[in-house]
Amino acid sequence: MRRLAIGALLLLAACRPAPEPPVAPKVAAAGYDAFYLWPGVRPAAALRPRTLYLLDGEVRQPRRFQRLRMGVPRLPGKALWLVVRANRLDWDAAVYDAILADLERWQAAGNDLAGLQIDFDAATRGIDGYARFLADLRQRLPRRWKLSVTGLMDWSAHGDPQALAALSHIIDEAVVQTYQGRTTIPGYERYFRRMEHFPIPFRVALVEGGEWAAPPMLARHPQFRGYVVFLLNRGPRAAQKR
Repeated sequence: MRRLAIGALLLLAACRPAPEPPVAPKVAAAGYDAFYLWPGVRPAAALRPRTLYLLDGEVRQPRRFQRLRMGVPRLPGKALWLVVRANRLDWDAAVYDAILADLERWQAAGNDLAGLQIDFDAATRGIDGYARFLADLRQRLPRRWKLSVTGLMDWSAHGDPQALAALSHIIDEAVVQTYQGRTTIPGYERYFRRMEHFPIPFRVALVEGGEWAAPPMLARHPQFRGYVVFLLNRGPRAAQKR
């Protein structure tokens, strides 16, 4: 009888569903002070930003710079980054001139302009070619402004160490993207486990409302500089980065 009872208990235990994995907490923008702010997105009044990455325009087909922001921002007391989104790197002189002119206008308006960020999805195996483009851009960019780029998490997992080392001598920071659209990319923990020797100062970009549990290695990484939250409008027409 005892054996039957033990067997029944074991059978019941086997039938129980496996425990659900813990759900990562949601990204609440109020807990951060650096944000991506795209045109048309209205940040909550409770936010107290110290650093803002503002999308100014994009370089697409045909090869020209298209401004997306109406007017010049005037936000003294905050570090501003002018962001250019690009899907091509064969820029002509008119594109460079337009972007540099906007940097000058933003600075002249009384802003604390930190620099220029290029938002381009450089393939991991194409980092060396991207570095050549950025080296040319760095030569054109006045030294008073820093140069930042967005980066894919895959750079840390499969990027050529020599190409990343070369990039570290050109740019001032990389902002590692952990999301696509409105959703955190699953399995981000695996990528960050491979970032022990990442040679570039970096921030981590999170999407507002996305899931995020900080990998333990971030707090002790010598190049980690904090987070940037990509803000979303609430509603069916929420702006998206991609």
